[in-house]
Amino acid sequence: MTEQSAAAAARATVYGYPRQGRNRELKKAVEGYWKGRVDAAALRETAAGLRRTNWRQLADAGIHEVPSGDFSYYDHVLDTSVMVGAVPERHRAAVDADETQGYFAMARGTQDVAPLEMTKWFDTNYHYLVPELGPDAVFAADSTKQVAELTEALALGLTARPVLLGPVTYLLLAKPAPGVAADFEPLTLLDRLLPVYAEILADLRAAGADWVQLDEPALVQDRTPAELTAVARTYRELGGAADRPKLLVASYFGRLGDALPVLARAPVDGLALDFTESGAANLESLAAVGGLPGKRLVAGVVDGRNIWINDFEKSLATLGTLLGLAGQVDVSASCSLLHVPLDATAEGDIDPEIVRWLAFARQKSAEIATLARALTEGTDAITAELAANRAALASRAGSALTRDPAVRARAAAVTDADGRRSQPYAVRTAAQRAHLRLPLLPTTTIGSFPQTTELRTARADLRKGRIETAGYEERIREEIREVVTFQEKTGIDVLVHGEPERNDMVQYFAEQLTGYVATRHGWVQSYGTRYVRPPVLVGDISRPEPMTVRWTSYAQSLTDRPVKGMLTGPVTMLAWSFVRDDQPLGDTARQVALALRDEVDDLEAAGTSVIQVDEPALRETLPLRAADHAGYLAWATESFRLTTAGVRPETQIHTHMCYAEFGDIVQAIDDLDADVISLEAARSHMQVAGELASHGYPREAGPGVYDIHSPRVPSAEEATALLRKGLEAIPAERLWVNPDCGLKTRGWPETRASLENLVTAARAIRTGLADDGS
Repeated sequence: MTEQSAAAAARATVYGYPRQGRNRELKKAVEGYWKGRVDAAALRETAAGLRRTNWRQLADAGIHEVPSGDFSYYDHVLDTSVMVGAVPERHRAAVDADETQGYFAMARGTQDVAPLEMTKWFDTNYHYLVPELGPDAVFAADSTKQVAELTEALALGLTARPVLLGPVTYLLLAKPAPGVAADFEPLTLLDRLLPVYAEILADLRAAGADWVQLDEPALVQDRTPAELTAVARTYRELGGAADRPKLLVASYFGRLGDALPVLARAPVDGLALDFTESGAANLESLAAVGGLPGKRLVAGVVDGRNIWINDFEKSLATLGTLLGLAGQVDVSASCSLLHVPLDATAEGDIDPEIVRWLAFARQKSAEIATLARALTEGTDAITAELAANRAALASRAGSALTRDPAVRARAAAVTDADGRRSQPYAVRTAAQRAHLRLPLLPTTTIGSFPQTTELRTARADLRKGRIETAGYEERIREEIREVVTFQEKTGIDVLVHGEPERNDMVQYFAEQLTGYVATRHGWVQSYGTRYVRPPVLVGDISRPEPMTVRWTSYAQSLTDRPVKGMLTGPVTMLAWSFVRDDQPLGDTARQVALALRDEVDDLEAAGTSVIQVDEPALRETLPLRAADHAGYLAWATESFRLTTAGVRPETQIHTHMCYAEFGDIVQAIDDLDADVISLEAARSHMQVAGELASHGYPREAGPGVYDIHSPRVPSAEEATALLRKGLEAIPAERLWVNPDCGLKTRGWPETRASLENLVTAARAIRTGLADDGS
C-alpha cells in the first residue's frame, strides 16, 4: 500500500474512555447498590446509559471506531478474571449465588471473606485487582459482558472494537494464590489460557466484531527471553486461529523494546503503539524492523495520561513518517483516556488563558479526529485548527503564570548538605525514644479519619456561601475533638487530627501552593468508586503561608500524647497531579520539596514532634524500564530528604506508602532516611516485611494489619496473627502497629471496631513479649 492510500484510510479511534459519567453517576449507582438503595437492574440500566453517552460523545467528536468492553463497574482486570473463570475458591459460592454481589465481594471482600489484593496499574494511580492463580487453575470462557457491550454499540449504528486485556499481561500481573508456593509462575498457565481466549475471540466475531484489541502493556517493561517466547507463542496461536476477528495488539505507557520485533513478525493484523515522548523510541524501533507492511498501525500521538493540548504540527510530522511504515495508519491517544478527566470546558473557575492549554478526554477525542482528518485530507482541511493550536501553545510558552524567578533561584542554590539530617539514624532514634517515651509496638493510624456526609456537606455549604467561615471552622474543631477523644480512649499511642478539613491529600495542598490549579469537575478513577481530582501543575511552586500548623496545633492542645503533623510528599504531589511537560520532573520536585520544607520547619517550631510525609507514589512513579530507575530514584529520594532534613534529631520523621510492589525499591526506601515507614501489608500477607528484612532495612516500620480498602472489620485475632508474622521479619523494638492506609473512605462504626481490635492485638503481643522476657 502506498503512503497516499495509507493516509486515505486513516481513522480516528481511542482505546478506552472515562467510565464515571459527567456527574459521577456510576459511583453513585454502585455505592447505592452496596447500600441497598439501588437494585441490580437499576445499576445495569445506569451503566448502559453511561456507555451510550460515551459512545455518542466519541462519535460526535469524529471518532470512527469506538471501544467496547472497556467499561467496568469496578476494574477491568477483575472483569478479565471473570471472563476467563479465574474466580478464587473462597469467592466461588458468592459468585454462583449472585454474579453481581459475588463480583463486588472479590473487589471489596465481605466480613467473612477477604478480597483480592489490590495494587497499582503500572506507573499510574489507577489500582487493579490482582488475579490469584495456582498450578491447579482451571479456566473457562465467559464472553457474556464483552458480547453484550459490543452488541449495544453495534445497535447504535457504530463501528466498535472490543478491548480485552491480553493473555500475557494478564498472567504477568497475576500472583500465586494463597497457599501456593511463592515461586509459582502464573505464566506457566499460558497453554491452558489461550484456548479460552480463542473461544472468546470466536464469540466476538460471531457477534459482529471486525477487529478486537488485545492490550499487552506489560510488554513495555523489561521482559526475559522466556517471556518473549511466550508472547510469540501466544500470538502465533491466536493469530493462526481460523475463527477469529482481526487482531490489534496494543501496548502503551512507553517504548515496546524487544517485544516489538516479536509482535511485528506475529500473524496478527495490527499493532497500536505509543508515539508520545515516553514512547518516542517506538518510531526508531519500528523503522529498524522494517515497519508493518500490509498491517494496521494505530499511532498513539496524543498523550492519554496528561492534560496539555497536543502539538498538532509535531504529531503530524510523526504521522507523516509513519505513513511509510505500515499498510494503514490510524490515529489515537497513547493509552486509554481513563486516566484523564472528562471535559475541560466544565472548568469555569479556571483562568480562561489556562483552559486554552488543557485537553481532557472530550478535547483529546477531538484532537485525534482533527489529526486523522489532516492525515486523510491534508493540512489545508484543518487550517483554522492549526492556527488556534499554534496560538494556544505560544500563549502557554510565553505566559508569566509559568515562571517565578525567586523560586528558580532558590532551587538552583540547593546543596547536597540541604538534603542530609544533622545526625545519623542511630543517634536520632535514641533521642526520639527518650523524647517520645512510646511503648513497645506503638500504635498509630496513617492520618485521615472517616470523611462523613456531614463534613462533606459542610465543605460544600462553605463553598456555596450557605454557612460562614466561623461556623465551618467550629464544625472542624468539633470533628478534631471527637477524633482525638476516640484515639485516647481506644489507647492509640501516636495520634492524628483526622484531617477533617481536607478534601484530597494532594488537592488540599495544591490549593494552598502557588503554581497549582485545582479543578472543580476533573474527576479521575483511582480504584472502584474512589475518584480523585488531580490538580494541574501550571507554573513554579512556592508556599505563601503555613498550610497545616493551625489544625495540628489545635489537636495537640487537646492531648498529652504526640499528634503527628501530616503532609503529602513531593513525589506524590507530582504523581497525583497533572504535571507540567515543559521542564524535567526532577526540577519540579525540587520546587515542591522546598515549599514543603518550609511547612515541616513551621510544624516543628510549633511543637510537633512527629511529622509524617507521605510518599505512596514513590514506587508507582518508578519508570517501567530498569535502565531508567536510577535517574528517577536519585531526584525522588533527594526531594524527600530536602523536605525533611532540616528538623532536629529528636523530631521523628515518618513516611507512608501503599498498594504497590515494594521489593525493587527497598534501597530507595532506605535512602529516604525516614525514621519510621508504614506500608500496606494486610492484603499481601506481610510480604513487604520480608522484603524489608531481606534488604537489612535498619529503621522502624509499620506493615499494615488492617486493610482499609475493604468494609470488613478484621478481628483482633486476625491482626494478632499478622503482627506475629511481621515479628518474624522485624524486631519488636522497630515494629509499629497501624492500618494499611488512611481511613477517609471508611465509616465510623467499622473504623471504631477495627482500630479497637488493632490496639487489642498490639497489647496482646506486648504482653506475650513481656512474659517471654523479650
